[in-house]
Amino acid sequence: MRPWAGAPLDAGAPVLALLTLPREDAGAFAVVTPAGRAVGESLGIDLDLLLAGERASGDQAEVIAIPLGRAASPRKLLLVGAGRRDAAAWRAAGAALARRAGPANRAAVLADAHAGVDAAAARAFAEGLALASYRPLAASGRPTAAVGEANAPRGTAGHADGLGAGSATVEPAAARPATVEPATVEPVAAGTEAAAGAGSDVADEPSKILREVTLIVADPQDADLRASLAAADATARAVHLARDLINTPSLLKSPAWFADRAVELARAAGLDVEVLGPDELADEGFGGLVAVGAGSTRPPRLVRLTYNGPATAGQRTPVDARHVVLVGKGITFDSGGLSLKPATSMTAMKTDMSGAAAILATVVTLPALRAPGRVTALLCLAENMIDGGALRPGDVISCWGGTTVEVLNTDAEGRLVLADGLAYAATLAPDAIVDLATLTGAIAIALGRRTAGLFASDEVLADQLSSAAADAGERVWRLPLVEDYRPALESTVADLANTGTALNVSGGSITAALFLREFTGGLPWAHLDIAGTARSDSDDGEISKGGTGWGVRTLLAWLAS
Repeated sequence: MRPWAGAPLDAGAPVLALLTLPREDAGAFAVVTPAGRAVGESLGIDLDLLLAGERASGDQAEVIAIPLGRAASPRKLLLVGAGRRDAAAWRAAGAALARRAGPANRAAVLADAHAGVDAAAARAFAEGLALASYRPLAASGRPTAAVGEANAPRGTAGHADGLGAGSATVEPAAARPATVEPATVEPVAAGTEAAAGAGSDVADEPSKILREVTLIVADPQDADLRASLAAADATARAVHLARDLINTPSLLKSPAWFADRAVELARAAGLDVEVLGPDELADEGFGGLVAVGAGSTRPPRLVRLTYNGPATAGQRTPVDARHVVLVGKGITFDSGGLSLKPATSMTAMKTDMSGAAAILATVVTLPALRAPGRVTALLCLAENMIDGGALRPGDVISCWGGTTVEVLNTDAEGRLVLADGLAYAATLAPDAIVDLATLTGAIAIALGRRTAGLFASDEVLADQLSSAAADAGERVWRLPLVEDYRPALESTVADLANTGTALNVSGGSITAALFLREFTGGLPWAHLDIAGTARSDSDDGEISKGGTGWGVRTLLAWLAS
């Protein structure tokens, strides 16, 4: 989005968007701003009369299209409702513009001061527009090596294990969504395209993507405005990156492929990165990852990325800053293992690594935002498949740190890989641990598909994450860690069972969270269950069909504050 000062009709875009405002009088119709009214007069259109005829309310995301003719400039006016003019309303307005711009790939937006478009409003509007403009990648389906990875070389800690082995290429669509022109900060290192390889078939949909947007303002050099637009750009690119990773088919997206992408992105962003392959995982006692990945010919990986932000006031060095560890579930495909999923439940399981994708996209964006503090990201990557060596119901495994787990259901595998990640995270003595995971179907039953479940052992951390989610436009609802349910995880042959069946309390999301808490070492910890929010069956506002990238905005808002 390019800030620009000039006459709206001289912007040169085929679509011109004007903002409409609701009126406080009951039953009154929406009105345009004074500047918008002047545009209508120049075109010979009484826009207020037109709004009344359409019985327009001016509510957020309401859009009224006025075609002006192919030879006209602009060819179409869009009257976009600003609603309450809070952050949520501005995001909705931006998303509505992106979805209603039609075949044009350029638009101009008149940001009239009467509509209250300040720097914060411009950021929310730009984010909504960019997120709704997203189009998924096109994958070639041509692996660059044997998909099975059965003979893939085993690497060592400190570099990407088996780089290139079993991976395939994915190319971003040539026409990418509209993004905000960067100003005071650089966009995310490597951008969306860095999540992909090269050389694949590409789906080009230029007529359906709003690629260039001009924001008509009084002062395009305003520092606050430009900083806000740059932050919106970095955030939107991060969400696009997470969506690209989530939407990549599992034929291509092995644990090694994901680890390779993480290495590329980390190096481009200037982060330290380390990858443990299957031999290192076994030698160092990461029993959850090893057990879950045992049924696949494509072995597991653990990726560790490290970000050290700039020192802030009162800190001698960045090392004095708050240290946060983020742990992401990265099951690149989940068949359920021997506790096999029904076919209809398996079709969406390429998205079972959404937590790891969101965390990767978040951490590689932190340098662009110059976020304070230290962040360690742990991506727990495995594929839950079936063969003669697969994990069996009734097996007992030892997770990192020595806690033993009786596996009653192999389809409760996410908590096993997270157990390794959380137990290892605790040894780093961070100020807080946050995990993100598509963990339980029960959370979608409880909260639906637009609200994530938040569990936390620390009140301050819970409040911070709830506030960050609200500011970022992602909804969370805190659920309790019910101590009376803890006996449901008891086992007669191990320290814990991986499902809460020893006591009939139901509450699958709660017992799963209680299981995870056992591995956090008593440190401040929060768990975000995104099984409901990580994917969508349809486009909805700024949410895209497929992988949603949920969690990126919340984590960036929290870590950058």
